[in-house]
Amino acid sequence: MNLPPVLGAATSAFQIEGGREDGKGQSIWDTFSDEGRLADRGDTACDHYHRYQEDVDLLKGFDAYRMSIAWTRVLPEGTGEVNQKGLDFYRRLIDELLDSGVDPWVTLFHWDLPQALQDRGGWANRETVDAFVRYAEVVVEALGDRVKNWISHNEPWVYATLGHIEGVFAPGITDWQTGLAVAHHVLLSHGKAVPVLKERGGSVGPALDCRPSRPATPDDEAANTHFDGFRNRWYFDPVFGKGYPADIEETYRELGRWDGSLVQAGDLDTIATPIDFLGINYYTSIEIRAGSEESEVGKVAPGPGPPPGYTEMGWEITPAALTEFLQRVDREYSPASIVITENGASYSDGVEDQRRIDYLQQHLDAVSVARDSGVPVDGYFVWSLMDNLEWVSGFTQRFGLIDVDFDTQVRSPKASYHWYRNLIANR
Repeated sequence: MNLPPVLGAATSAFQIEGGREDGKGQSIWDTFSDEGRLADRGDTACDHYHRYQEDVDLLKGFDAYRMSIAWTRVLPEGTGEVNQKGLDFYRRLIDELLDSGVDPWVTLFHWDLPQALQDRGGWANRETVDAFVRYAEVVVEALGDRVKNWISHNEPWVYATLGHIEGVFAPGITDWQTGLAVAHHVLLSHGKAVPVLKERGGSVGPALDCRPSRPATPDDEAANTHFDGFRNRWYFDPVFGKGYPADIEETYRELGRWDGSLVQAGDLDTIATPIDFLGINYYTSIEIRAGSEESEVGKVAPGPGPPPGYTEMGWEITPAALTEFLQRVDREYSPASIVITENGASYSDGVEDQRRIDYLQQHLDAVSVARDSGVPVDGYFVWSLMDNLEWVSGFTQRFGLIDVDFDTQVRSPKASYHWYRNLIANR
């Protein structure tokens, strides 16, 4: 198998840390939790804030660990005074990783915007772009001597669409114009932060999620093209200097969703600031029919006991689509390097999780095929290191290589954990 040179696992701050203490401010996901809009509260999650040393011990043998920083732990109000205790926590965590031979890959924004910034309009307010750049400056100043790989944003599509158009994720807004403004400003802040993150020789890229699609019938080609533009090209194209896709812009204008007026001179050039790698989050692909051009509803409802070929999230298992998408990205955008920043499956099988092993094996095989064809895939991160708070699904969806008992916080490595560590050791 032609494996990437970097193999690791990923988490995010809100999903594992807990620790609403030591000066940490309120994030929009804390607010969602307080309002009862999550299946489980986020106050404790995996209690990683207090158990990080135990978690780092479990990472020994992995090449790398993709983590995120909670903006509110560093700048409780999003701007203004720095919370030194928050920065000190991340210094201790990163030092533990480095001492254990694990390379930290740090994500700056994994959806947990400070509530104080949301109260001023959030990412729909262009001022949040400058706040993010300031946040990046603070973090790089504190950690740039330790961290060499930076991810600016995680999954802008999810944050903009599920959080501001569909309203099922924080902050729970349902407005197309707001959602597209959020998407533009997130992309703009990425471009503005790239030179800041590179100041100390760091390597930088965004983590864009994707949903490869296929038409259900020949009559659904137009619907499939629209879905691809709505779901993938609206984010990939501007990052690589192609601007927003003209066909989707035209449709959005006709529907009154977008008039382009918030795009100021130079914005698209800034968004296209050259990156060192492209992060891609891949879980599944989808079949599109006319009428579902902007829907991700799959064939199977989430829940335990999915039919063969599906995970418990209700997502179809389609590793070949990963190979094809990687080849397409290489062909259409020519990134210098690609890193699979998330790939994994939800199964509630306890520690004997053979289905997860099968899923990961199939997708590593798909990555290997892409590498054999010349696609520069240089890293792969399993989502996730441990079972965690899966956003609005709470603790019901288990993606982890490590089982977490959320009552006792006992960690129990699963069969997939041992399989993956052995794979890394014996490649």
